[in-house]
Amino acid sequence: MTDAATPARPLKIDFVSDVVCPWCVVGLGGLTTALETLKAEGIAADIRFQPFELNPDMAPEGEGIVAHIGRKYGATPEQSARNREMIRQRAAEAWKDLKSPISGGVGFDMRMGPDSRIWNTFDAHRLLHWAGEAYPDRQQALKQALFSAHFTDNRNLTDAGVLTAAAEAAGLDRAEAAEVLASGRHAAAVREAQALWRSRGINSVPAVVVEGQYLISGGQPAAVFEQALREIAAKA
Repeated sequence: MTDAATPARPLKIDFVSDVVCPWCVVGLGGLTTALETLKAEGIAADIRFQPFELNPDMAPEGEGIVAHIGRKYGATPEQSARNREMIRQRAAEAWKDLKSPISGGVGFDMRMGPDSRIWNTFDAHRLLHWAGEAYPDRQQALKQALFSAHFTDNRNLTDAGVLTAAAEAAGLDRAEAAEVLASGRHAAAVREAQALWRSRGINSVPAVVVEGQYLISGGQPAAVFEQALREIAAKA
């Protein structure tokens, strides 16, 4: 007999995000930590990563992070540096207790500096879509590998070699990933998915949509996710 507080199936979670969004790193760490805690209560989730481009018109050569943040948000270089440090600390905290390749047991290592760049992420989203369809159990690992490539290693996310290396690090076939990128596969599907989530009112990320109807916005700490998911599971 199933406990009434335990859902008969995992909660469906759509994690709408971009791989150059630092708060998405924080949010995923908080969500994953919460789910680890909730395992003892029989609460589990099926997470699917949905595309959202923060900068869909970004040129292939990217843009320096200080200039980008200044142009987009009006931040001075000093404000930008303070924000990077604050997010660095939040990301390390969000991932520090997780046994994950992204954290190494010490939290997420975010090394963005004044010389870092922001990149176009459309191809990264195509690769994530492919993983979600063909290897759904590896999609989160790919998401985490792309986060590491950008925020820890400061790699160029428009470079097919960087993207296929992330796929390999996530346990996916590198040659198959290269074929996906070279062929242009899943471009229409990614655009359709982005339009769908925008039509549902998603204008900023991370946006964590549970059971298609409950929205948890922003890079929330684990405690916030834990409470929200427990309440949603009780209703499911």
